[in-house]
Formats: sequence, structure tokens, C-alpha cells
Amino acid sequence: MPVILVSGIAEHAMAAATIALQWDLPTAVVVQHEVDPEREVLTRTVSDITGLIEQVELNVDHACVSCAIRDDVVPTLERLAASSRWQVIVAQLPITADAVQVCRAVGMAGDAVRHLRIAATVVALDGESLVDDLLGQQHLLDRGLPVRPDDDAGVAETTTAMVEYADAAVLIGEPETAGREVLAVLARPDLRIYDDVGALDSGALLAGIHRADCSEQWVSVVRRDPLPHTTGERAWVLDFRSERPFHPDRLYDTIAVLGGGPRRSRGCFWLPSRPAQVCQWDGAGGLLGIGPCDRWDEQGPLTRIVVVGLDDGRDELEAAFRGCLLTDAELAVRGRYWEVLDDGFEPWLGPVRHLAIDEVQ
Repeated sequence: MPVILVSGIAEHAMAAATIALQWDLPTAVVVQHEVDPEREVLTRTVSDITGLIEQVELNVDHACVSCAIRDDVVPTLERLAASSRWQVIVAQLPITADAVQVCRAVGMAGDAVRHLRIAATVVALDGESLVDDLLGQQHLLDRGLPVRPDDDAGVAETTTAMVEYADAAVLIGEPETAGREVLAVLARPDLRIYDDVGALDSGALLAGIHRADCSEQWVSVVRRDPLPHTTGERAWVLDFRSERPFHPDRLYDTIAVLGGGPRRSRGCFWLPSRPAQVCQWDGAGGLLGIGPCDRWDEQGPLTRIVVVGLDDGRDELEAAFRGCLLTDAELAVRGRYWEVLDDGFEPWLGPVRHLAIDEVQ
């Protein structure tokens, strides 16, 4: 059974998209999950054209969205699909929950989830706050969104991740030109953008536009293919790429500048002290996360960070990135691989000693 996933951070936009899909698809069942972090309760509501079918409150420890997806969202989708009572499922995910979590859970479930397929992932956006949602510096808690008190995630990092994985986006409210341009450069080139819920092509979504391989390739930490050409007048893209590693000390001293500002940045980098380790770079709205991701493939290490912004700092940012690379002199003296006891990035990347030089030779 085809499943259409609706995600977002704006409750009114998500509800509008879900209602529009239910109206256009009279044979659909709609399942909605809401997390109440204060009460530590997950509410599941199931309805169709005849009305309410079930509404259940479940006690959940820590009100964790990821746990809710694993423990109830995916099992509920499978249960509804297995009943064969409807022809399509429209699933409105908990606010701030990313569709990628559901898609990956379904993909890894094997025979435990065999009655459904993800037909489309739709992100519902507030057009009037689009720039702030994609590049702004607010935290989810600043917006009063239903997240745990210790959740320090940003609005921009949450929204951009949804956009980058989505198959379609629907805008509720007229966006500024700048916001529309940022949306276009962040998303896959084949993202379907609908300017209002009335324009949603439910038939196309139902037929199936989700391609897991395309989505995963676009959000991959290591990307080697050229980026699509962009034509916007306001939004700029910096595709910083080098075969050289960053100098650990200069990167550490500059990282607040590199990851700051109203921008979206993501990609991979490497350090001469960690020649076998893929280091992930994930920043948005002035918040930056780095961490260990994987091991380099046979093509070898790569530093590539793609940044999207609207401000006037593109050239200065590129120069700052370039200044962190190993110089010709440093390469001549120390080479590309360094044997060191520590490099200052242990809190984020783990111990250096676990990654021996011979692992990349």
C-alpha cells in the first residue's frame, strides 16, 4: 500500500497539506502522531472519510521522536496497510520528525514491514517564514515547538534536513523571492514545489515519486558529483572542494567563523591526523555539528563542504576555508598523514589512536 509522509515544523502547514490530501484521496486513511514532551505522551489518531477510527494515548519515556517512530509510527503504518481496508495511507508525522527516519526504518525492517511502500515524502512549509526557517538562528525551543527541554536542535538544521530529503514541498503563504531561491538550491533538482495546498498533485504522489537511492545520494555526507547549476539572484552557493586535509589547529581556531552566520553548510572533510576517517560537517543557522561518519572508500579522502547563504560573506568564507587547508610547505615537511597522540578534536571525532596510518595505504 502506498504511504505519503507529511513532515514539517509548522502545525498549520502540515494540517493543511494533510487535509488537502485526504480530501483528494477519499480511499485514504490518515494517521497522525503528536508528541507531548511535558506529559511524555504520544497520541495516535486514525481517521478516514467516515470519521474518527481510533485515538490512543501512549506513555513514552523521554518523549523521544525517534523512539516514537520506531515503536509506534512504523508499526501502525504496517498494521493499517496489512488490513487492506484502504488504498492509501497519509501519515502526518510528529512536528519536527524527519521523513528520512521513517523511510530508513521501513527500509531496514525487512519482512516485518512488507505491506507498504513509501510513495512520497512531502514537507509542508510556512512560506512567509521560509527564510527564517531555513537559515535563521532560532532553536526549536525558542519557537515553543513540542520538543524535550534538553533538545538544543535548531529550527534551520531541522527544516533544511527535511527539505533536502523531500520529494515534494508545499508552501502555505507567499514566500519572499529569497526564500524560494534558498529552497530551490537546498533541495534535489527534481523536488516538486507546490505554491499552495490546492495545487498538490495527489495523483502523482499516489503513483509514487519517492526514490530512496536518489534521496540518500543527495543527503549523503560524501558527494563527489558536480552540483546542479543555479540561477538565483539572491541565494549563493559555495562549493568548497579540495583533495587536501584541513590543518587541525587552524580549523579549530576558525571553526566558529566557518560554521556561523545565517547559512546552511554540509559535507565532509578530513584531517592529516585521521587519514581513514570521514568527518561529517553539518551546519545551519549558526549551529554547527561535526562528527565521525564512516571510512573513506577506494577513491580516497576528500574535503568538500557546500554552503548556501544570502549574506555578503561568500568570498570571505571561501578564503577562510582555504586558509585552513594544509599548505605546500606543510605537505612537504610533514606529508598528508600525521602520527600524533591527539589533535584537539577528540570530543567530537573520538581518539586519534584508533585510526592508524596503514589503514589508508
